[in-house]
Amino acid sequence: MFRALSNIRRLVHAARVLAAHDALVPHEYLGTMPFSVRVMRRVLGTRETDAEGVAAGVRLSRALESLGPAYIKLGQVLATRPDLIGEDVALALETLQDRLPPFPTAVAEAEVEAALRKPLPDLFSSFGDAVAAASIAQVHEAQTTDDSARRVAVKVLRPSIEQQFAEDLSAFAFAAKLAERFSAEARRLRLSAVVDTLATSVALELDLRMEAAAASELRENTKTDEDFRVPDVDWDRTAERVMTAEWIDGVSVRDPAALAAAGHHPGRIAVVVVRSFLAQALRDGFFHADMHQGNLFVDADGRLVAVDFGIMGRLDPDMRRFLAETLNGFLNRDYMRVAQVHYDAGFVPRTHPIETFAQALRAIGEPIFGRSAQDMSMGRLLQQLFETTRRFDMALQPQLVLLQKTMMVVEGVARALDPEFDIWAASRPVVERWMVQSVGPEARLRDAAEGIEALSRAAQHLPQLLRDAESISQMLAEGGLRLHPETMRHFAEVQIRRAKHIRIAIWLAAAALALLAISALLIR
Repeated sequence: MFRALSNIRRLVHAARVLAAHDALVPHEYLGTMPFSVRVMRRVLGTRETDAEGVAAGVRLSRALESLGPAYIKLGQVLATRPDLIGEDVALALETLQDRLPPFPTAVAEAEVEAALRKPLPDLFSSFGDAVAAASIAQVHEAQTTDDSARRVAVKVLRPSIEQQFAEDLSAFAFAAKLAERFSAEARRLRLSAVVDTLATSVALELDLRMEAAAASELRENTKTDEDFRVPDVDWDRTAERVMTAEWIDGVSVRDPAALAAAGHHPGRIAVVVVRSFLAQALRDGFFHADMHQGNLFVDADGRLVAVDFGIMGRLDPDMRRFLAETLNGFLNRDYMRVAQVHYDAGFVPRTHPIETFAQALRAIGEPIFGRSAQDMSMGRLLQQLFETTRRFDMALQPQLVLLQKTMMVVEGVARALDPEFDIWAASRPVVERWMVQSVGPEARLRDAAEGIEALSRAAQHLPQLLRDAESISQMLAEGGLRLHPETMRHFAEVQIRRAKHIRIAIWLAAAALALLAISALLIR
């Protein structure tokens, strides 16, 4: 009861904040709303005059920012669900700013000591004020006490952030279940699944050891890349609520003029940004999914350096092959091949003629290739592809949606560095290299060799399999299979335990029915 009341209180507060921004029931949609909804808008305090000239998605973004960390994360999840909130609102939420005022340095120092179970002077000879602060954590520059002292970045979770998220997530789940109980549309959109996705994402971000592991894995994957690197994690100074990593001295990619002044050509950096992302996605199946300008720097050697590994994406081998063959098909304007890839993956039911699907793909590709380089967008291509495939009954693929959203951000970074950037020219070498390595003749020979090796391992067990088959055949000829006494005893024990469990289940069900009957009598 108290939990429900707390959830309702938090939801009412959120509704008032959303209404104050005209983001709960935007005035643009009033024409389709019943009278009761209009009354509710007024009761909650909607101010339409403050919303004039500001798009509904932008108003929603601002409202979520003002509501705090959990709502910012909710907005980031909703940005990946254009089917739920519409393309225009999803696009606006992609610019959601995850910035909050920092908490005091003294509090951060206490958090570090508690997490690492050592006095701060034993860990760091200096510990500066916050250099960046977001909804979940903030970052401090520090110097280690090692013999070879190192400058490091120390990420510290906000105090009590876990409890705050738990309370807001409880309210989200309550609202989703309530909506699904009374609305068929809410059930179709699987609102509870959206909340579950958010909860899973937040659980990972609230354990900085997981972020450290992601950084370590990405560093391992890209250690031979000449133009990209990942900071080294200091595991001795990393725990659940604190993460320490190598400090990066570099120029932010958000400042093309500063890059040029430091001797780095912004156009080359733009190419590196896109190719690094595609290499991570296709070659490794593990990619940085938050590659915005604030997380990317260029070091003195001209290498792109990424930070902040709280949001990562994965693609399994089948999905990577699907993506590469799809992109390669579009690059070569082979729409029948792209269609065949979708059918082979089982994404599009064969009840739809493949020729019709290929025609729909052509309607996506041809307008894009008819544009100038700066107007061509791989992210937009993937977005239109997903919209089209939904019309052909293709289910939403979460792995690909996250990749498409990241692709949009990466393209934006590249175009800010070079307005004439050609996404297709930059992408083609990475896609074609992956195709040769994973789908070409060498890959087929490698797959064949692995198949032969598997057959060889199976052949080693063939004599025993033949002897077992001969024994079973002989027993069948003599009147049936004979089981070992120990096997029979084991079967009997299993049956006894199963019967016991069934009896317990029956008693529990009877008790539940009794409680329901008593409740009904009390209500009367």
